[in-house]
Amino acid sequence: MGGAVGFLSYVAENAGLLLFEFYQQASMVFQCVLLAAIIGITLAIVSYRTPWLAGLTTGTASVIFTIPSLALFGLMIPVFGLGVTPSVIALTIYALLPIVRNAIVGLSTVDPSMVDAARGMGMNRVAILTRVELPLAWPVVLTGIRVATQLTVGVGAIAAYVSGPGLGDQIFSGLARLGGANSLNAILAGTIGIIILALLFDAAFVVIGRFTTARGLRV
Repeated sequence: MGGAVGFLSYVAENAGLLLFEFYQQASMVFQCVLLAAIIGITLAIVSYRTPWLAGLTTGTASVIFTIPSLALFGLMIPVFGLGVTPSVIALTIYALLPIVRNAIVGLSTVDPSMVDAARGMGMNRVAILTRVELPLAWPVVLTGIRVATQLTVGVGAIAAYVSGPGLGDQIFSGLARLGGANSLNAILAGTIGIIILALLFDAAFVVIGRFTTARGLRV
């Protein structure tokens, strides 16, 4: 009971800071995933019609994804220093793989008969892509973006390692003074905040999927 009371007291006393760090984390995740989605979908559009290029694109993203997150953040320091820039770059790189892979799979598995029918109606390649292929592939693409977002929320906590923004600062500062006053409360506050953020993003994707996916394509 005392632990719960102490935690609630810590949250009440630091509510302003926690809300600010929560906003920082949410903003960072949103911007990184948006940037990764633009890059990833563009790469998929360029490569999905050419099997070897699609394999190269997915393979390259997969290799980068195997780099441990802490190591990737560390590699950013000599080039970009500390702060927001290395955090955004590292998180965007990590978010790319699920988006690129799902976008290529989604576009590659569109029913060829639908494409032939669109071509028979006189549509050019751009029209077929934007009016037929992308809408049909969208549920798979959106799933990739959703996975990338959840991944970025979690890995985003490590951005505190390079003085990045967000709730990771609560976790790292708590670990640095473990055993001291409110160290466990700081760790718990950061962890719970990240869980809440992940749930909110996931709920947002459920709503986005409902309003952007054709009724016949909804799972």
